[in-house]
Amino acid sequence: MGFIDIMFINSAWGRPVMSDQGQQLSKETTVYQVAGAQIIEECPRIVRTLSDEPIRLFGKWTYEDVVIRDPGLRRYMCLKPMILPHTEGRNQKRRFGKERMPIVERLMNALLHPGKNAGKKHKVYGVVKRSFDIIYLATGKNPLQVLVDAVVNSAPREEVTRVIYGGIAYPVAVDVTPARRLDIAIRWLAQGARECAHNNPKPLEECLAEEIIAAAAGDLKSFAVKHRDDAERVAASAR
Repeated sequence: MGFIDIMFINSAWGRPVMSDQGQQLSKETTVYQVAGAQIIEECPRIVRTLSDEPIRLFGKWTYEDVVIRDPGLRRYMCLKPMILPHTEGRNQKRRFGKERMPIVERLMNALLHPGKNAGKKHKVYGVVKRSFDIIYLATGKNPLQVLVDAVVNSAPREEVTRVIYGGIAYPVAVDVTPARRLDIAIRWLAQGARECAHNNPKPLEECLAEEIIAAAAGDLKSFAVKHRDDAERVAASAR
């Protein structure tokens, strides 16, 4: 079974959603079966307007055909349909609240700091909106799908930690949790765009679009993909 052949099991609109371990999940949780494995999405995708029209990001880009090709990230990558991805910090004090924050808003927040864009969310909103237009013109694909592919390709699976034993520090390779994989991937995408635009006449939205397109293609010219390969290579040598 391929990644696109997903069988719908249960939704928030019926009876309580249960995991394989018998744990009752939140009312907004959706559970899928992919190749015999249970996949959980915390954010609902079955959201429409009163006229039964699909909700589109920035009024342009649909959420319905977006596929997350990494099963480990599906539960943590929120694709809840929103016209304007702005949650106003309502998940700030909730444990694992970032799971319910739209992936586009997390990208915006990563672009807010550090530097001259710190705190200017309306400005960053315009940057991301224009970068999505550039992505569509360059690739002809849904920019949301390109962003999701970029995050999946940029998320490291292994990294190195230091273990001190007998007064000596040893580097040890460890698996990266899905939540941290998502955090690191978004951070690297934003950092690559900022470094590209620094002391460069090229605007930030163009740099962000190029970074996302390169990462979605798995190109080593991407800052995020290059850092992912470096981290995994170091971890492989520390096994």
